[in-house]
Amino acid sequence: MIELTIDNKKVQVEEGTTILKAARKAGVEIPTLCHFELCDMGIENKPGGCRICVVEVEGRRNLAPSCMTEAQNGMVIHTHNIRVLNARTTVLKLIISDHPFDCLVCAKSGQCELQSLAIQFGIRSQPYEGEQSRYRKDTSPSIIRDVDKCIMCRRCEMMCNEVQTVGALAAVNRGFMSVVAPAFEMNLEDSPCTYCGQCVSVCPTGALTEVDHTNDIIRALSDPAKTVVVQTAPAVRAALGEEFGLPPGTLVTGKMVSALRELGFDYIFDTDFSADLTIMEEGTELLQRLQQYLAGDPEVRLPILTSCCPGWVNFFEHNFPDLLDVPSTTKSPQQMFGAIAKSYFAEKTGVNRKDMIVVSIMPCLAKKYECQRDEFKVDGNPDVDYSISTRELAAFIKQANIDFLNLPDGDFDDPLGESSGAGVIFGNTGGVIEAACRTAYELYTGKTLEKVDFHALRGMEGIRSATVDFDGLQLNIGIAHGLGNARKLLNDVKAGKSQYHAIEIMACPGGCIGGGGQPYHHGNSEILSKRIAAIYTEDERKVIRKSHENPSIIRLYEEYLGKPGSHKAHQLLHTEYFPKSNEVTIHLHD
Repeated sequence: MIELTIDNKKVQVEEGTTILKAARKAGVEIPTLCHFELCDMGIENKPGGCRICVVEVEGRRNLAPSCMTEAQNGMVIHTHNIRVLNARTTVLKLIISDHPFDCLVCAKSGQCELQSLAIQFGIRSQPYEGEQSRYRKDTSPSIIRDVDKCIMCRRCEMMCNEVQTVGALAAVNRGFMSVVAPAFEMNLEDSPCTYCGQCVSVCPTGALTEVDHTNDIIRALSDPAKTVVVQTAPAVRAALGEEFGLPPGTLVTGKMVSALRELGFDYIFDTDFSADLTIMEEGTELLQRLQQYLAGDPEVRLPILTSCCPGWVNFFEHNFPDLLDVPSTTKSPQQMFGAIAKSYFAEKTGVNRKDMIVVSIMPCLAKKYECQRDEFKVDGNPDVDYSISTRELAAFIKQANIDFLNLPDGDFDDPLGESSGAGVIFGNTGGVIEAACRTAYELYTGKTLEKVDFHALRGMEGIRSATVDFDGLQLNIGIAHGLGNARKLLNDVKAGKSQYHAIEIMACPGGCIGGGGQPYHHGNSEILSKRIAAIYTEDERKVIRKSHENPSIIRLYEEYLGKPGSHKAHQLLHTEYFPKSNEVTIHLHD
């Protein structure tokens, strides 16, 4: 341990600790901009480029960037004297001088860290007038890049390259025109981007935001000829309350349903229902492959990979095109819901498919891209018309002047609103495979699973392994969250080294609860932990905790699908994957 003094406070820290972290331990807040950390996951961005976090170290001539300067024994540090404040203010003014002044209409207004610092430092006018860097705006199916607002913090680059290993973003150009963009400044849509949205979740300004479909939904709700159906993902209920001042991890399921009813949706359903449906199909597929494997079939493809996460699907289509027959063929819960809503439910209600609008509320930005994929359309009509994020839903509720906190708890509609606890835990890393085990165990053994909580499958480690006993059959399971961790497991599969029978993969840290469309956590990993705990609480409160015991799922198969894995089930609930081109497409712009 070493000891130093920060603003007249003595503090002891481990050797190698940065001044920034030492100050936080001493209760001293130093403003930052480029620095970002999710400490529980080993994620940290500290290029030291913005210089907002500079401090004065006695005996040192220059001010030191606290985010990357190691504390030394005996250091005496000043974080808020006049010299430091003047330096920070000057640096901030220079950053703002090359930034658009359109805060009133910026999608990040009120959530922008640059804006917050400008308020904190009392900057009320354009500090330096002169030339500003200008770039074209790039809109993809999920993400908008408005890099006039890029401040070169390089958080997005760190998430894309180091955490997700996607490689879609990097620093390009030099000097005044330097910016973070895809190679050759190609469109994001033409890059290897998976639309996981983690770049958006860490961007401190409005340089990266989601494509907003709220106005499209308002038009649909205003059209009397349309029946508008909405589904809500498991992770949304554990995070939506944060946008209304509630503590992280507060479950707002009932209030969310009531808010959606107030907004005018005709039917309010739960994606947890289609998560249960996913388990019926995916669990059946897992057992079929296992039985082939145990029978000695050399052609069987194991491990089976979960396929619920569209960011993950995009990733393996780009990076592992030779393994496209390994993942489960089941659609994601979002797409299963759309397929069932526009067939089974449309027939029950007598609504023409083209007159039904299906909206999904998702924690994920890749869902926006997923619902636009051609294979999820019938004669050009998409199974899911629009996907909006948790943030977009919160803004929609506020726009409608709904008193969210005082809403009564509402109930989902039947029949696509009934779900089990297994469907709920899809929101957490490890939840999909745990839900699958609850059903697969009983289907394989014919015995009742008394203890449904598989604690060995839970946790926040980036890569986890567990063995589940299926009454003598030892099922080896791998779990990864974050695409960089997924790459490690897939490299083993590709090399023939994997010992797993099944692998669950989620693109985002923590799973869907840390999705790119969730309320901004600003690097506070405790928020993710509280959302995870809330999901498990919702599971525990459920009367039904196994997907195959959901009465509405049982009825759906009896009335419409036949049995899991049937021809009709395959038509509606399964898909195929496509290798993504490795060719670089460059659009020339004036």
